[in-house]
Parts: sequence; structure tokens; C-alpha cells
Amino acid sequence: MTDHIQKTPVERRTSISKSEFIAQYKGPQTPVILSDLTAAWPAVEKWNLAYLASIAGDQTVPVYSSKPATGKQHQHAAEQLMPLQEYFALLESGENDLRMFFYNILENVPTLLDDFKYPDLGMKFFKRLPVLFVGGKGAKVQMHYDIDLANLVLCHFGGPKTVLLIPPEQTPHMYKVPYSFSALHDVDFGEPDFDKYPALAKLNGYVAELKHGDALFIPSGFWHYIVYQDIGFSMTLRSMPTSFAGRLQLLKNIFVTRTIEGAMRKLQGQKWNDRNERLAVERTHAALGK
Repeated sequence: MTDHIQKTPVERRTSISKSEFIAQYKGPQTPVILSDLTAAWPAVEKWNLAYLASIAGDQTVPVYSSKPATGKQHQHAAEQLMPLQEYFALLESGENDLRMFFYNILENVPTLLDDFKYPDLGMKFFKRLPVLFVGGKGAKVQMHYDIDLANLVLCHFGGPKTVLLIPPEQTPHMYKVPYSFSALHDVDFGEPDFDKYPALAKLNGYVAELKHGDALFIPSGFWHYIVYQDIGFSMTLRSMPTSFAGRLQLLKNIFVTRTIEGAMRKLQGQKWNDRNERLAVERTHAALGK
């Protein structure tokens, strides 16, 4: 049996003031698409694959596949390294598995900093991490939430893509893998199998259909699953947690959870991976039973 997860279209807004954004979206932690946020940016006219290749095509970049890490392999190990222009050529020839992930603009292509500006939305952005994500037509990004628990503004360019968002309070039904920030790899959130993974029927999320120039506000801790409908890329601007509890959880994620996961992979290899995948199902179904 396959069906679809309950979801509400993310609201679109234009000409929103800072006070409106804080009161209606940032404060209550509700996603929103800001359709005109990037309208005045040079990036709207300039940013495409040809432009990126012209200024950074010779750079060697890591690309990542959708295959789960196995054995003692690092959880976020790159599939391979290749020149950026070679990667773009693969995308244009139909490649839809390899993706660029968390490519730091400040460190690698500082020229791009002239093409956008940080919006005044009542959030303090971490300006050391404006990062790019790139994918081909049909590429999918595994359901996950961000380790740093940042409020995100995802600015999208190129072909359309779909983003499924699940609020963090629904984590008990997400088949979360222990010591990771991802859902079980075998769960297809696009066409979920409710017979095999019945907890998914409890989910109620949001869906955002993004087009060139759209900016999506993703609140802290929200799960997101992404499907590229065509070749496209996005830049995320990040605002880190400001509360004591949020900062404490961020530090725990980075220095405790991630450290334990990496150490156990090295010590136990695939045995550790299998254990966590089994527990993802067992714990989710136990929560469902309650």
C-alpha cells in the first residue's frame, strides 16, 4: 500500500515587514515562502549553471550520492571529487543522484557575496556559512533536520523543487535513526508505504513548491525532504539558536552525538549501522503503540 502524507501548502507572502514576519512566522515557528525577498538581488538575473561555471568551474568539489554509508564509512562521506564544470556537465546529461552539499560560498567563491544581501527579518545570520546545495532533475534529499538547529532561509534558483517539511514535535513518528539527524534511509517520504511504516500515517506537514527566486523560511529543527523537479540550486542563510536550551542542544549534537556516532562506526562498522536501523523501527513503532 502506498499513499501520501498529510500536508498543507506553505503560505506565500510578498512585501512582508520585519514585524509581520517575526509575529506571524519566526515567533510561532511556521514556514513561509517569501516570493519577493530576492527580487532586488543581482543573483536573480545572474545565477545559473553557466555563470557559476564561468567563475568557479575549475574548482574541485565534493559530490555526494543518495546511497547510505556502510561499514566504517563516515556518515557524510563524499562519493567523489571532481571539477565543478564536470559536475555541471553530468547534470545536464541527466545525472540525478550526485549532489553538491553545504558548499561554502565565503570560502570557495567569495565573488558570489556581491550578488545577494542578508535580509532584515529580525534574525542574526551566521555570515560565515552562506552555503550552496545543487542537484539534478529527479534528485532526492533524504529526510533530515539540521544538526545546528538553525532557522533557515533557503533561497532557490534554477528549476523548480519540492520541499516536504515536518515539524520537530512529530519526531516520534519519523523513524529517526539513533545518533543521527536523519530518518531511516529505506523510508520513501514521497510515496510512503503505510503498511510497512505505519507511523507515517500520523504525520501532518507542509509542502513548499519553489521556483526561481523564492525564499523559504524553514524554522529550527524542522525535518525536510527535497525533490528537484529540474536542475537547480539553493543557498541557505542560517540563524543559530539564541536561547540557552537551543545552544545547549546544538553543542550536544555536534560534540556528543556526532562524536559517539563517528567513534562507534570506526569500532563496530556495519554492526553499529544495523543496530541503529533496527532501533529506528522498533522505537518508532513502540511510540506508535503508546
